[in-house]
Parts: sequence; C-alpha cells; structure tokens
Amino acid sequence: MGSFLDQSAQSADNIALISQNSVSSASAFYAQIASQNLEQRNKEILQKTLEALTASRNRVKPENVLDPTIFLSDGSTIDTENNILTRPDGKQFNTVTGAPYVDPAFLIQLASGAYIDTKNNILTLADGTRIDTVTGLKISTQA
Repeated sequence: MGSFLDQSAQSADNIALISQNSVSSASAFYAQIASQNLEQRNKEILQKTLEALTASRNRVKPENVLDPTIFLSDGSTIDTENNILTRPDGKQFNTVTGAPYVDPAFLIQLASGAYIDTKNNILTLADGTRIDTVTGLKISTQA
C-alpha cells in the first residue's frame, strides 16, 4: 500500500511539473510575441516620425539666402558658403575672424597650438607671431 501511495505522489508531482513547465513555456512564448509586437510598433512610429520630419523639411524654403559668391567692385570675391574673402592679389581671409585663410591641406598642426603653412612657408605661433620658415625672420605679431 505504501508503494501505491508513493507512486501516486510521484505521478502527481510529475503531472504538476509538466503543468508548470507548460505554463512557463506559454508565458515565455507570449512575452516574446508581445516584445516582437512592441518592437514592430516602435519601428512604425519611428518611420512615420521620420517621414513627417522629411516632409516638413521639404516644405520649408530658405529665405534671404546669399549667392554662393559675391563679387565686389575692387575685384575681391566673398565665398559665402566657406566664409572666405579673396582679394585681387590672391590673398585670402576668413570673413568671420578676419585672419588670413590657409587651405587646411597645406597646414601642419603642432602640439603647442602653433601651425605651419607649407604653401607659404610660414610658422604661426600660438601667440599669433608669424615667422618665415625659409629665412627665420619674424613677419608680424598679431595680438
């Protein structure tokens, strides 16, 4: 009789374990489906938002836009896209800072904040002092 009760208890435990595993598996499955649905909704919302932003950008037209190049009466030109003033003698200046403009392809930056203009052979120190690298003479000091 003891063995019958032991077998019944073991069978009941096995059935409970099967039932519990079934519930756990179903819960994980439903959680996975819910996560996939949420991810899909988020993608759709993001796509709609991106489309709305693109549409609003296309509706806004820039006003009072400068010409890309402005020609001055003395022969100088201003590149309004890159903020560069080019004088008739070929010298270029940054229109925002007023500093001489040097094409970045011709610059070597130094750790001290100084840089070398390899096109014109000029070393500009961090304090603004400009030195001709060929002769070693000071060209100017800018404060």
